[in-house]
Amino acid sequence: MQETIYFGGGCFWCTEAVFDRVHGVLDVESGYANGHVPHPSYEQVCEGTTGHAEVLKLVFDPAQIGLDLLLEIFFGTHDPTTPNRQGNDVGTQYRSAIYTTSEAQLQVARDFVDMLNQRLLFGVPVVTEVQPLDNYWPAEAYHQDYFARNPHQGYCAYVVGPKVQKFLQTFAQYAKR
Repeated sequence: MQETIYFGGGCFWCTEAVFDRVHGVLDVESGYANGHVPHPSYEQVCEGTTGHAEVLKLVFDPAQIGLDLLLEIFFGTHDPTTPNRQGNDVGTQYRSAIYTTSEAQLQVARDFVDMLNQRLLFGVPVVTEVQPLDNYWPAEAYHQDYFARNPHQGYCAYVVGPKVQKFLQTFAQYAKR
C-alpha cells in the first residue's frame, strides 16, 4: 500500500532533490497546491496572487518509511520558522506547508508540529501550515527532476546542493542505496 502527502519547503527543486533520495519514497513530483487558480503557471504562482505553495507530491511506502521519519527529514532540511520565506526565496509560494490526504496524516502532522513547538527545537515557533490538500497541479515539465538535470546551474550548486548534502550527512541511514 502506498500513501501520498504534499510538502512545501520553499523552492520545490530543493524539496524534490532531497526526497528523491529517501528510501521508501516511490515517486516525487514538483507542483503547486492549495491555491485558488486552476492550472496555474509558474509565472502566475511567482506573482503571489494565486494562493499556491510550491510543493512536492511525495508518494511513499509506509512499510518502508513512516510518516514520522518523513516529517523529521522535512523539518530537518528546511527552515519552518520563517513565514513565506526560505533563504533568499521570498513570497507566499515559498511557505512551509504540509498538505495531507487523510485524517490520520493530518493528525500525525499536527501532533509533530505541536511537539516541535512545545520543545522549541528551533528556538522560535514553527509556522508550518498543516491542512488537508485542497487542490494540486503538477509544475511544468522543465521543473521536474531539475537538480538531477542541472546540478551545476547556479541556484542548484549554491542552494539545492547544500540541502542535499545536509540530508546525506544528517539522515544517511534513510538514503537510498
